[in-house]
Amino acid sequence: MSNVAVRTSGRFRSGAGLGLVAWLAGIVFFLPIAWMTLTSFHSEADAATNPPSFAAALTLDGYREFFGAGGGASPWPSLINSLVASVASTLLVLVLSLPAAYALSIRPVKKWTDVLFFFLSTKMLPVVAGLLPIYLFAKNTDMLDNIWLLVILYTSMNLPIAVWMMQSFLAEVPVAIIEAARVDGAKLPTILTRVVAPIALPGIAATSLICFIFSWNELLFARVLTGVVAETAPVFLTGFITSQGLFLAKVCAASLVISLPVLAAGFAAQDKLVQGLSLGAVK
Repeated sequence: MSNVAVRTSGRFRSGAGLGLVAWLAGIVFFLPIAWMTLTSFHSEADAATNPPSFAAALTLDGYREFFGAGGGASPWPSLINSLVASVASTLLVLVLSLPAAYALSIRPVKKWTDVLFFFLSTKMLPVVAGLLPIYLFAKNTDMLDNIWLLVILYTSMNLPIAVWMMQSFLAEVPVAIIEAARVDGAKLPTILTRVVAPIALPGIAATSLICFIFSWNELLFARVLTGVVAETAPVFLTGFITSQGLFLAKVCAASLVISLPVLAAGFAAQDKLVQGLSLGAVK
């Protein structure tokens, strides 16, 4: 057997091994979701059995109770609040992070590395450490149980991550294109919206999806700072966990429904997400 054939065979075995490992890792990550989905279609009695019964009868009772068929609260206000807070904060983050990343990458300011470290240092403070001051501020300004308070908080929480991500994406934008736009008389807003943004669209999509996921899943601030009017979907979900009775099937059904917007957004933007997260990885 020639050396070329030996190398080809070795590469094939290596590729097959890596593919098998990738499939096994995917199955391991998918099993909890599949288990949660199956449990959501079981009755509470079947869901609570140990060991679990795979052949138990399927039912939609968990979903009916989640949507208030049994006389419970409707989840729609909470879902709408989560959607408003997540989408509005993500849009604000993009509006603020794009010019900041432009200043730190394409037109770097003095000591721009120190600026990036300052942005990163704001994420080093534990969230619970800032909970009491924020609560007192919200109370004194009559902002408790207000969805726009969550929009401001989510924007400030996601902005450092967005600036870091956008800075790395915008660093890949060719400076010659921007210089050509300047020669043609384009101002900064035009350059950002018509030159930089289309080129960095995969990175913008990746940043938007990550900020949306972080905002949608946030629980601590929403739990403490909201009540009835601005209650979000994760807070609504915790109401299904009680100290009495069975709730496993209902919680699985609620968790699956609340996860669907994030899964749908990720599936819709998967091509842009892969492009954005791999942008600049290959020189």
